Amino acid sequence: MSRRRTLSPKKKIALAVTAVAVAGSGAFALAATSNAANVQNASTSTVCQGLATALGNNESFIAAQKAKPDAQSAARIANREAVVAEIKRKQEASGCQVGESIQAGGSGSAQSGGAAQAGGSAQDPQASQAATSAPATTTPATTAPADNTGGAGTAASGQQVCKGSTVTLSGEGGAPAASSNQFPAGTTLKVTNLDNNKSTTVKVTSVSGSCVLLNNAAFEQVRQPGKFLIRRALIEKVG
Repeated sequence: MSRRRTLSPKKKIALAVTAVAVAGSGAFALAATSNAANVQNASTSTVCQGLATALGNNESFIAAQKAKPDAQSAARIANREAVVAEIKRKQEASGCQVGESIQAGGSGSAQSGGAAQAGGSAQDPQASQAATSAPATTTPATTAPADNTGGAGTAASGQQVCKGSTVTLSGEGGAPAASSNQFPAGTTLKVTNLDNNKSTTVKVTSVSGSCVLLNNAAFEQVRQPGKFLIRRALIEKVG
C-alpha cells in the first residue's frame, strides 16, 4: 500500500509566498509595459512637442551662457535650470517622454532615447493642466545677443518680425512678459495666435534662445487648451 506524501506547513507557506511573488512580478512587468506604451513624444502629441521645444530653448540658452559667460550668467543659469526642472515635471504629468527636447532648427533628443522633429505630425491628447510658475525669478537682461533673424532687432515700431517663427513658453513665472535673443529688455511685442485670434502685448524682460518666448502668464492669454506651442503666430514690434 503506497503512502501519500504530505507537505509540512512550512513548505506550504513557502510555496504560497513563491506563487504570490511570481504573480506579482508578472503583473508589474505588464504594468510597466503598458505605461511605456502610453508615453507620448513630440511626433505624436502637440503638447509634448511644445514642452520639448520649451525644454530645448532653455537648454540652448544655458549652453550659450556657459560658453560666453558674463556677470549675470550664473543667476540666469540658475533660473533656467529651475525652469528646466519645471518643464520636465510638466512632461511627466502630461504623459510625455521626460527629457525630450527640440533644439532650434528642428533637431531633437531625449534622455530616454529617440529623436523628435519640429515638423512632425501630431494629434492632440486631452487638454493638460495649465502651466504653473517656475520656482525661480527671472534676472533682467541688459542687452540682447547679436541679431541673426534678418534684422528683427532693428525693426521699426508696428512692423511684423520673426516671420514664420513658432512661439512657445519659457516656463518662467511672474506677470506677463517675454524673453528674446533679438530684442533688448524694454522692447514691447504683440504676439497673436492666428489659430484662435487671441493676442497679448508684453515687454521683453530677459534673454532667451529664440526670437520670442512667452512666460507662463503671457502664454496662457493666447494658448489653445492643452497646447504648449503656437504654430501660426504673428509677432509685431509695437514699442
